Amino acid sequence: MNDKERRELGEKVIEDVYAGDVVVPPEGFAFTDIMLKQLFAELWTRETLSMRDKRILLLGIIAEKGEPMTFKLQIKAALKRGEMNVAEARELLLFIAQYAGYPRAASMLAPMEEAIVEFEKE
Repeated sequence: MNDKERRELGEKVIEDVYAGDVVVPPEGFAFTDIMLKQLFAELWTRETLSMRDKRILLLGIIAEKGEPMTFKLQIKAALKRGEMNVAEARELLLFIAQYAGYPRAASMLAPMEEAIVEFEKE
C-alpha cells in the first residue's frame, strides 16, 4: 500500500474508531499524517485483538494517564459502536479505580457520565 492509500485508510479508520465524533485532520501536518498512516491504517486495522479489546485497553491507559477529555471521547465512541453498554462502562471505571487509584478514576467519572448522557440523547 502506498502513502496515499495508507492515508485514505487511516481517514476511514479514525472515523470508524471515533464513531464520527472526531474531525479528520487535514493533510500536510507530519504529526497527524504519520498518526493516520501508522496508528489508524496499520495498528487499529490489525485483527489479533478485537475493537472492543483495543478500546478497553486504551480506556485503562487513558484513565491512568489522567486524560478525562480523551476518556470521554473514547467512552462515547465505545457506546455508539456497541462495544460496551452503559453498565459495562461504569463497571470499567470501578475496576480502573482499584488499579489506577480513586483520585484518578474519580476525575474520569464526570466526563464518563457526560458521554453517557450525550450518547443517550443521540
